[in-house]
Amino acid sequence: MTKCKLEYIWLDGYQPTQSLRSKTKIVDNFSGKYEDAPMWSFDGSSTAQAPGGSSDCLLKPVACFPDPGRLGTGFLVMCEVLNADGTPHRTNGRATIQDRDDDFWFGFEQEYTIWDPETNKPVGFPQEGYPGPQGPYYCSVGSGKAVGREIVEEHLELCLEAGLNVEGINAEVMMGQWEFQIFSKSAENAGDQVWVARYLLERTAEAHGLVINWHCKPVKGDWNGSGMHANFSNTTLRTCGSREVYEAICQAFQPRIKEHIDVYGADNEQRLTGLHETQSIDKFSYGVSDRGASIRIPIGTVENGWKGWLEDRRPASNADPYMVASAIISTVKSAKLPVTA
Repeated sequence: MTKCKLEYIWLDGYQPTQSLRSKTKIVDNFSGKYEDAPMWSFDGSSTAQAPGGSSDCLLKPVACFPDPGRLGTGFLVMCEVLNADGTPHRTNGRATIQDRDDDFWFGFEQEYTIWDPETNKPVGFPQEGYPGPQGPYYCSVGSGKAVGREIVEEHLELCLEAGLNVEGINAEVMMGQWEFQIFSKSAENAGDQVWVARYLLERTAEAHGLVINWHCKPVKGDWNGSGMHANFSNTTLRTCGSREVYEAICQAFQPRIKEHIDVYGADNEQRLTGLHETQSIDKFSYGVSDRGASIRIPIGTVENGWKGWLEDRRPASNADPYMVASAIISTVKSAKLPVTA
């Protein structure tokens, strides 16, 4: 009989930004399939998800990955939070995704900042003042430029060992700021993997006495903020071969600015200023290869005969990928396409 360690991971009820929570369950001879992980419960009164007098909330396993910290006997179990009666909890963003046929594919570009709790600044920043201005840090190599690489490389290995579909990493524009990319041919699974990758990153930083700062504008002033650009497609975008169809889908986002910004992360007005490769938070625009637009039409899509994907550049680094995907899917489905599409 083999004792297996199942790390149940879920999102709490903290607002405006949810935090990750987890606890370990020991089971015998686990198969490694999330369907075989038992439903579990937790004290919702301690996570801002229930009152003390009726505190039980349920954890419903929805995805399972090998735990690289407990290889062989450990598993990371991503869970939805349900009310005691089995209905989705109000904090359950995954349950809002309406894509049961997995027609939508998502690639999230997750930016973050490695934070030094002793200086209360990004790693590499001097105790007094600031480092040299932005320019040499993006995709950099070398001491004093690519600061924090040991954390990033360790995290990448853990993600690969867990079986997450990480498609790349790179240093970002601000010192101490990095990015990883996750792709999945399922909106729900893409969200699952982003959250598990975030969990592993938190755990990696924890072991080094550092912190991961998910805030979208961790350093005020002339420094880039952190986003979670959402690349997305469905069968129409992947196959239409029509500029008119692409423009119709982009135009469907115009009247829904507030609907999207409401779920694109807290304090996003500090990042979406119209500077630092962003559009203003209260405006909407789209354009080919335009990193200052709300939605960028990648040049690869155009060169492939208008068959490909779109990138919504507005989601912040602290946004819930489930909620981002849900809003995008709803808007794309609402688009009035040309009759010939």
